[in-house]
Amino acid sequence: MHTLSQLRSGKLKGIKRLDLSCGLTTFPEDIFSLADSLEILNLSGNALSSLPDDLPRLKSLKVIFCSDNQFDHLPEVLGRCSNLCMVGFKANQIQTVSAAALPLELRWLILTDNQISHLPAELGQCHALQKLMLAGNQLQSLPETLAACQNLELIRISANQLQALPDWLFSLPKLAWLAFAGNPFCPMPPASPHAPAIHWQDLEVAEQLGEGASGVIYKALWQQENPRAVALKRFKGALTSDGLPQCEMAACIAAGEHPYLIGAIGQVEHPDQHPALLMPLIDGFSNLAGPPSLESCTRDIYAQDQYFSLENTLKIASSIAAAAEHLHAAHILHGDLYAHNILIGPENETRLGDFGAASFYTPEQNLLQNIEVRAFACLLEELLSRTQGSAATLDKLANLQISSAQVTISARPLFSEIKKILSSL
Repeated sequence: MHTLSQLRSGKLKGIKRLDLSCGLTTFPEDIFSLADSLEILNLSGNALSSLPDDLPRLKSLKVIFCSDNQFDHLPEVLGRCSNLCMVGFKANQIQTVSAAALPLELRWLILTDNQISHLPAELGQCHALQKLMLAGNQLQSLPETLAACQNLELIRISANQLQALPDWLFSLPKLAWLAFAGNPFCPMPPASPHAPAIHWQDLEVAEQLGEGASGVIYKALWQQENPRAVALKRFKGALTSDGLPQCEMAACIAAGEHPYLIGAIGQVEHPDQHPALLMPLIDGFSNLAGPPSLESCTRDIYAQDQYFSLENTLKIASSIAAAAEHLHAAHILHGDLYAHNILIGPENETRLGDFGAASFYTPEQNLLQNIEVRAFACLLEELLSRTQGSAATLDKLANLQISSAQVTISARPLFSEIKKILSSL
């Protein structure tokens, strides 16, 4: 994190990214001293409610974050920033979004956790848009013009007031990651009769194991007749970047046990009603990849020297296909089938986790399965780019990848078929 004194002293001259979180109520004019170099401006965690009209003076600006501030509308000046492609205004009090506020080069829009009830039809003119994050608003509908955004790959519309899934979602050829739980058309399932009651006082919380956007995971000891080491996920708040904690917990528990899922033991009864989930402790595993960067937008980041044998790629792909088939049989859409949500062990065994974007769907909505197949196609494409082995088998895998990503959603193979193809290889 940078400081105002550093900025004013000239010590930050030439930097490409500026992070300022120091109780700002007005936009510091000193930022314009970085006009020739600044590409990423992060002003999250302040008390700002407006941006200056001459913001386009930051002629190289590509990314702006103003989350956790006090904006009640998306500033229209953003639309005049010609190179701006990523806009993040999470957790403000935004009620209105005008067409003038939308940059033409927009690729990634984050308006999670606001009070937006309407979006302008002009959003459909942002043809470069790849990620649209709108969870936790008051939207009753989405503009039908979004059907023109043929590059959309990730959509988060959980925890709104939507009465149905828009039909045009199924015409988006690249859509792969979709979250819609917590809307009126998507009721919560009944509590699982097999999930045990877990009392907070029976848990001895130990060291932190990891942290994500939605919560923090700790190692814990569950005091029972036979004490057991477990993983405890404590959610950070009432809303995550993907949706509601209670939807994530319900999906994780309803998924049940499967050899390639991390799964859940049950919901923790916290004395302060703080949402928490108990999960099996997975030792000796690490994430298959890191999450997308600002530059890669929708694609995960792998270690530079990370490569796979053909045998291991087949093993990873087969296990994830089996896990996804299991979820779809329970009418659960994972919504975030990504390498960064896959844990991999020393023998390349895998576990799919993180149900933050999971949604329940009805048999009438089975075409949603085909959308998730494209997420698998993206994963397979990434693995194949790092796999060495028989050219003939790699060609067959490449054909499967192409088939799973084809433009006509209904023509894609389902995971049952994908499993058979992988098994034959």
